[in-house]
Amino acid sequence: MSAATPMQRDDALLRVSDLHVHYGKSHVLHGVDLRVARNEVISLLGRNGSGRSTTMKAIMGLVAPSSGSIRLGERELAGARPYAVCRAGIGFVPEEREVFANLTVDENLRMGEQPAAGGAHRWTIEQMFDYFPRLKERRNTKAGSMSGGEQQMLTMCRSLLGNPQVMLIDEPTEGLAPKIVAQVGECIVDMHRKGLSVVLVEQKLAIALKVSTRVCVMGHGRIVFEGSPQALMSDQKLVSEWLAV
Repeated sequence: MSAATPMQRDDALLRVSDLHVHYGKSHVLHGVDLRVARNEVISLLGRNGSGRSTTMKAIMGLVAPSSGSIRLGERELAGARPYAVCRAGIGFVPEEREVFANLTVDENLRMGEQPAAGGAHRWTIEQMFDYFPRLKERRNTKAGSMSGGEQQMLTMCRSLLGNPQVMLIDEPTEGLAPKIVAQVGECIVDMHRKGLSVVLVEQKLAIALKVSTRVCVMGHGRIVFEGSPQALMSDQKLVSEWLAV
């Protein structure tokens, strides 16, 4: 763990404490502790199988924790159903995208709308079209006929329209063209400007370091480093041990 100043408990919007997850007899998460402050972008880094996506899914209620606590503000969410986690103020952009294939772009976006809670920024469909003009061009197109990049844009925008306090984004640039990767990065930076807290799983280290205020490196189901992007890159031994392919 880095020597960065630890976040005080009262400063955290999202608190994950001693989180354990099992898949059958396989112990996948081994006591993950994660604090996310308001208006902070944290990247979870690590090799495949390190526990990053499982951490996101456990927070979102898609995987049941074996033990531990997940709190948004003062509300305990460990073991809650995904719809309850969403209504509490956590949004999720899954790696699989999972658009409503038979609905149009416009209909998909409207499916994501819900009232803002807890002082969260209120997002609009027009803002989504500003981020990704291609979606406006295709607003009457069924989502299932769109490219993977277009579906990624749509999924991110649909989740934003839920007006979350914290957004979880899992591998948003996987398989995308460089131009779309840049657009996704700019969107995350603007989320931060508007006060949204973001937890990002991203395999492309350059993108993760560019958009993050803090990084956490995971290995063997636990966090092995926490600190600034600059502190991470100054420790090449750690990068080689936990991130190098």
